[in-house]
Amino acid sequence: MSTASQVATHVPPADPAHPAVGAATSLLDAYTPGDSFLATPGRTLLARGPGREVPYDERPLTDRVNATLAEAVAAGQESPVVIGAIPFDHTAPAALTVPAAVRTAPPLASDPLIALPAGPSAGADWRIRPVPEPEVYGAGVATAVARMWRGEFSKVVLARTLELTSGAPLDLPGMLQRLARRDPSGYTFALPTGPERTLIGASPELLVSRHGNQVVANPLAGSTPRSHDLAEDVRRAATLLESVKDLHEHAVVVDAVHQALAPHCTGMTVPARPTLIRTATMWHLSTTVTGTLSSPGTSALDLAMALHPTPAVCGTPTRTARQVITETEPFDRGFFTGVVGWGNADGDGEWVVTIRCAEAEERTLRLYAGAGIVAASEPEAETAETAAKFRTFLSAVGAEL
Repeated sequence: MSTASQVATHVPPADPAHPAVGAATSLLDAYTPGDSFLATPGRTLLARGPGREVPYDERPLTDRVNATLAEAVAAGQESPVVIGAIPFDHTAPAALTVPAAVRTAPPLASDPLIALPAGPSAGADWRIRPVPEPEVYGAGVATAVARMWRGEFSKVVLARTLELTSGAPLDLPGMLQRLARRDPSGYTFALPTGPERTLIGASPELLVSRHGNQVVANPLAGSTPRSHDLAEDVRRAATLLESVKDLHEHAVVVDAVHQALAPHCTGMTVPARPTLIRTATMWHLSTTVTGTLSSPGTSALDLAMALHPTPAVCGTPTRTARQVITETEPFDRGFFTGVVGWGNADGDGEWVVTIRCAEAEERTLRLYAGAGIVAASEPEAETAETAAKFRTFLSAVGAEL
């Protein structure tokens, strides 16, 4: 009998001394396109089959989600969960469902079988088209920096994309395996966002979680690419910890997160200096913000919507940064820099910033990467940072720039 359970949503942290061998990786192995898969440091979830779609209408998103969960409870569904994706523009249609059944397991990182290597990529003959071209992206960064020196705004996050086209059908299960096994302690997802469309990725950044009355946010801002040379990798990490530019960028984001959560929490803890977290390709400045929820009626999704978008994915002031993004980026972000995650009818949940991701459709992948632009930014460095961030997904599909 599988150690993964049907429908259960309250999964206790795994005991490192007694890991559930194969429970989490069995869900990873079971994924097929059209399923909803989400792995976090707290749990692994897989949903397939029919579910209740959260409707798109004039009501606030949180009201629509709460109503859909309440309908599931009224219909006799035990411990219903909403799972899916919310776009960067949270007024646009979301891709959220309440599945009829959800299989859950402990986190991937607790499963010893996650250490087994994923199979190699199929070696597709990818045709890659950057949108915009790197030189155009750099020019957009330079223009934004000039406007910041004129005092128009203090930060903006500018993104660029890569359009990958394959002559063969996309191997989404293989991509998901390679993403999950490369960074099993992160947030890995494959979520349907439309007919034959999938949002797939591996994000390092928790927007917010709520478990009972405990609230945690983990903003990341300030990054540098990793090196395969150990000494150089350590040097880059140490340099990032002392970078005036990156520390300022990070402080802006942490302050915004603190201000957004403060009305909903008491006893907040905000460390004075960031620490470092690493992925397979990047170092990030990281701060873990914690608090105690003031009202039990405030759900994890309520908190996520109060935070979204943070300056880490948009900029500051928010309204001006949004306008600069619209003027500069020659594409619609869609779900990139939105939110993915899960929540239950009790208000608990985990919501993650949608980065290191791609949107898959038929034989095409659109990859996204962004960089935080401040007055001290240099176009060449920011272009290089986005190229490094693309590596997470390029390695999962066997493609190179």
